[in-house]
Amino acid sequence: MTDIDIEQYRITEEPFYEAQDDEVALYEAAYAARLPVMIKGPTGCGKSRFIEHMAWKLGKPIITVACNEDMTASDLVGRYLLDANGTRWLDGPLTTAARIGAICYLDEIVEARQDTTVVIHPLTDHRRQLPLDKKGELIDAHEDFQLVISYNPGYQSLMKDLKQSTKQRFTGLDFDYPDAKTEASIVEKEAGTDAETAAKLVKIAHTARNLKGHGLDEGISTRLLVYAATLMSKGVEAKAACRMAMVRPITDDADIRSTLDHSIDSIFG
Repeated sequence: MTDIDIEQYRITEEPFYEAQDDEVALYEAAYAARLPVMIKGPTGCGKSRFIEHMAWKLGKPIITVACNEDMTASDLVGRYLLDANGTRWLDGPLTTAARIGAICYLDEIVEARQDTTVVIHPLTDHRRQLPLDKKGELIDAHEDFQLVISYNPGYQSLMKDLKQSTKQRFTGLDFDYPDAKTEASIVEKEAGTDAETAAKLVKIAHTARNLKGHGLDEGISTRLLVYAATLMSKGVEAKAACRMAMVRPITDDADIRSTLDHSIDSIFG
């Protein structure tokens, strides 16, 4: 039994998500079997929104962890803390999720150190267990628990990649930016803009994505298109909004900026 307030981890309002393919049905099947899921895709393409949407759709609590290079195993599983009454154990997010039957979402898992990610292994096979070595406790994961990880393959390197021993513990879904029509629909709904403006923003994004590998590490994400449309809705002039939300964040290269600024000028007139 646990006295954790599960309701604090539930998503009460439906997060907007526009399906691109059969990812919803595939995820539902994976969850039904409690299989761990790995989601791969570029920055800002909807990976986190998808998981939030699925948690809402399934009516399950979700605990999200933004992974970083300073994250230790203790940050995930928990640690002893010193207070006025002595020491007490504080569960980490992974432990909490395993106890209450939440979806544990480790966002950008490759940012974490490899010696940290090893702690998830016993939760991703037939054991579905989490050993708390410091506490001398072995947790059997709740029947509703599921582990989900995500990362951007575009930033993979020898220093930042998952070991095969980790990858092969997961099922996988590949995400990418939506097709132009779907992406325009997303921008229109998310930012409350008109269809013509949304289509123009998507056109600019495609120009930038064609430059990936030719001066740009990453193209303009769907998220940034929504930002630009949101600025416009607040009265910012279209070209200025595009430069602020879609160009300045992704590059400092003068030539690339000039190319994208020219695209903005030609599309918005």
